[in-house]
Amino acid sequence: MLILRSLHSPDRHPVALTIGNFDGVHLGHQALLSRLLGEAKSRGLLSAVVIFEPHPREFFTPEQAPARLTSLREKLELLAELGVDRVHICRFNTEFAQMSANSFIDALYKNLAVKYILIGDDFRFGSGRSGDFGLIEKVAGQQGFNVEAMHSVLFDGIRVSSTAVRTALAAGHMRAASRFLGRPYGISGRVVHGDKLGREIGFPTANVQMKHNRPPFTGIFVVRVTGDHISPLHGAASLGVRPTVHTNGRAVLEIHLLDFAGEIYGQHLRVEFLHKLRNEEKYPDLPSLTKQIALDVEHTKKWFNEHG
Repeated sequence: MLILRSLHSPDRHPVALTIGNFDGVHLGHQALLSRLLGEAKSRGLLSAVVIFEPHPREFFTPEQAPARLTSLREKLELLAELGVDRVHICRFNTEFAQMSANSFIDALYKNLAVKYILIGDDFRFGSGRSGDFGLIEKVAGQQGFNVEAMHSVLFDGIRVSSTAVRTALAAGHMRAASRFLGRPYGISGRVVHGDKLGREIGFPTANVQMKHNRPPFTGIFVVRVTGDHISPLHGAASLGVRPTVHTNGRAVLEIHLLDFAGEIYGQHLRVEFLHKLRNEEKYPDLPSLTKQIALDVEHTKKWFNEHG
């Protein structure tokens, strides 16, 4: 997959294009991308996706922006797995935010050799969110390319959306989130050195570096861990601010891997969250925390014995 950090193409090969944030790359996104790839193939076009970095809401109101489901790297990896040919990353800054809807469409048509555009039925774009499907359809008629809108995907009567995934995760409903995503929710990152507290209390942990603006949920979880150089491993994970031992408020993802003693510092891992054990809590002292961690590990082993 070719990654381009602008609305310019390295060649003039015509493309079938879609536009959006694609946070989480959930079932709704996957349905849209599947249709895009099918249209690209039938029309002899390359498939292209335009995304924004940062998310527009992170630019305008960073304190109120939703927690990211996927980092930029995770999003690109998922798009590549689905078979997208090209991704254009638009730097969302003051200049881009002031671009009119018409100028944005012109840039797509003139710079990317667009022959077909597929967007969600609620997609808005341009300064003041003034652009919509009707505007693209009007320009398409003038410039001679095709445009179609895709309706929302429903699952058990619920509209599949990034918001629905966040809501499920925040409530600890890992199974519901996985149904909306078509896979278990996961966070990827490189294993970095931490404070080694887990090793001191008898439960060594892998500290996974996160690139999210903040995690979409916190707590203690049953997880499955995969990586390029390891077989899938089972573990118990803590995702949160660790209030018993820290007061800086920074979220950390730590995993205690069951029956594993290998060296994985520097490796890039994917942590899949399968089941929530409990909320994060503050304990009066380290022995109390250690006792609870031992219970969490036992509950994790029991969960895997029951669910495989």
